[in-house]
Amino acid sequence: MDLQKRTAPAPAAELRASDADRDRIADILRDALAEGRLTADEHAERVEGVLAARTVGELEAFIRDLPAGHPRRVAPAAPLPAPGPVPADADDHVVAVFSSAVRKGRWRAGRRIHAYAVFGSVEIDLSEALFQYQHIVIRAWSVFGSVEVRVPENVSLRGTGGGVLGAFEVDHLDAEDPDAPVVHIDGWAVLGSIEGRPRRGKLVADILDRVHRKVDRSLRRHLDH
Repeated sequence: MDLQKRTAPAPAAELRASDADRDRIADILRDALAEGRLTADEHAERVEGVLAARTVGELEAFIRDLPAGHPRRVAPAAPLPAPGPVPADADDHVVAVFSSAVRKGRWRAGRRIHAYAVFGSVEIDLSEALFQYQHIVIRAWSVFGSVEVRVPENVSLRGTGGGVLGAFEVDHLDAEDPDAPVVHIDGWAVLGSIEGRPRRGKLVADILDRVHRKVDRSLRRHLDH
């Protein structure tokens, strides 16, 4: 009888690169330029190479010496307890009226954040924030203004809202880790915009690290007794 030859699938690095693959690498290079990891000449040279790359492996070579090219791996940890109810009162208010307001860097994000942009702009960047809670709600109002939310790419992101002659755009993300933080953006944009996006190359591991520390302390206390 005839035997069909089975062709082994090509390694991931040899797969043809898509436009989405090129956009992902370009975003990482742009962030590296902003952080001072690349000079303007290096950035321009690498972007040119990204546009000419044919395979995924060729693209990955351009970020091999950057932190985003080596995502942090976190050892499995004990599951977190179920999150409690999110309070109705905000832990933090970010207000911009005919101005701009920014929350970014290494800051502690509360369970509920209210953002108001009236003829102004609000930026809430959680990509380097300390996640004290597993569930965070961001309530946003934009009137002739903009509210921009950025999150690490390994959290779950949800959005509920709409726009009146405006735009409400939130990328829905599903984290692989069931215990990863969940960020929910809820709001309305009136002649303005509200958007939520992942910041590529940024990962959060604070909650899992804290679980490891708690487990280690519990083990030490048990051994001491």
